[in-house]
Amino acid sequence: MTGAAPRPYPAALEAVLALAAARSTPVEEVPLEQALGRALAAPVMAPLALPPWDNAGMDGYAVRRADVAGAARETPARLAVVGTSAAGVDPAALPAVQPGTAVRIMTGAPLPPGADAVVRVEDTDRGEVQVAIHDPRDLAGRGNVRPAGEECRAGDVVFAAGTSLTSAHLGVLASLGQATVAVHRAPRVTVVSGGDELVLLDRFDEVQAGKRIVSSSSYALPALLRLAGAQVTVAPLVPDTLEAMVGALAQAVAGGCDLLLTTGGVSVGAHDHVRDAVAQLGGVQHFWRARIRPGGPLGTGEVRGVPWLGLPGNPVSTLVTATLFARPLLRALGGHAHHGLPAVPVVMREDAETPAPLTYFLRGRVHPGEDGRLEARLAGAQGSNLLRSMAAANALLVIPEEMARVTPGTVVQALLLPEGTW
Repeated sequence: MTGAAPRPYPAALEAVLALAAARSTPVEEVPLEQALGRALAAPVMAPLALPPWDNAGMDGYAVRRADVAGAARETPARLAVVGTSAAGVDPAALPAVQPGTAVRIMTGAPLPPGADAVVRVEDTDRGEVQVAIHDPRDLAGRGNVRPAGEECRAGDVVFAAGTSLTSAHLGVLASLGQATVAVHRAPRVTVVSGGDELVLLDRFDEVQAGKRIVSSSSYALPALLRLAGAQVTVAPLVPDTLEAMVGALAQAVAGGCDLLLTTGGVSVGAHDHVRDAVAQLGGVQHFWRARIRPGGPLGTGEVRGVPWLGLPGNPVSTLVTATLFARPLLRALGGHAHHGLPAVPVVMREDAETPAPLTYFLRGRVHPGEDGRLEARLAGAQGSNLLRSMAAANALLVIPEEMARVTPGTVVQALLLPEGTW
C-alpha cells in the first residue's frame, strides 16, 4: 500500500463511500418529535387525502360562479347569506349553496356543497344576512378554492426512503397522522487522536508555558460530525507509540461504533503509527493518499469489521477532509439518499496560486455580485494550520488539478458549507 499512487478526489470519494455499502445503520421507530435530521427507512404512504375536502383559500363568501358573473360596483350581485363555514366545522353540517345564496367562509374552512368559488371579503359589503358582491375578482381557474387532495391523495408515496427529515417534513408527517416514524439510527462514531504535543483545555497552563498545544480538532471535529447527524464518542488523546495506538483502536472498535475515525498518524513520519496499528489488528487498508490539498494523507479501510477513515492531523486538513469525506460517509451510513454538499459556479474576484498538480479546496467567501452572479474571495491565509480562515469561510472553492493559477474572472465550483454564514 505504501507505493500505491494517490487517488484523484472523485476516486477517493468513491472509495470512501464504498465503506457504507450494505452498512446502513439499523432501523428504529421513534416519536415524530425525535426524527428531525434522521433518514426515513421506508417510504411514507398517505392514509388520506390532504386537504381532505375542498376548502377556502381566503376569508370571504362561498358562491356559485353563475350567480356573480357580471357583478360590478354599480350593479352588485345580491345573495342571501344562509350560513357560515369556519375552520373545524363538520362539512356534513353545512347548508348547500343554492341559486341566489352564499355562505360566509373562513380561510381553510370546508367549501359547502353547491359552491364552486370563494369571493374575497374585500370585494363585498361584508353583509351577514344579505351580501352585496360588487367586484368578484380572482374567480378564474380555482376561484380561491383549495381542492381536496391538492397536496396528496390517499395511497400516494409522500416521501421516499432515504429522505432527510426537516422541520417541514415533520409537519407533513404530522398532518398524515404519523405519531412515530421508522428512521435509521444515527451513526455512532468514535474519534481517536494522537500526539504527545497535544492537550485538552484542562491543561491549558502547559500551553501558556509553551510546552504543548491545544488539540483544537478534539473540539471542532466532533461538532462537525454531530452536525452531520452522528453520535460521537471522543477517545482520550493517545501517546505517540505504536502500542498505545493499537490499544486505543482495539478499544474503540470493541465499543460498538459504526465508524472509526482517526486524526493524524496516517502520513510517513516516524511517529505516524495509525496504519501500522490498523495492520497489527488485522485491519484492511484500501488506500491512504488523495490528490488533494489540504489533506493528502487520508486512510481508509476496516478494523475488525468496522469501517475506518483516517484523517490528517493539521487542524484545517482535518476539517476539510472531514467535510469532503467523513460527512458524506456518515450521511450514507445513516441511510440518507443525498450525501454531498450543494455545489454552485462562482466567479473568482482575486488571484490564487495552486502550484502542485492537485485538486485544491480553498477556504472562500461566496456572495452575490452586482451583476447577480455569485462571486468568491479567499477567506484568509490558506495554510493548513490556520483555522481562522476556515471559521470565516462559507464555501470550499474547488480548483482542479490542471489549473495552476486562478485569476479574477475565472469561474470555479464552490461547495457550500453547512455552517457557512451568508
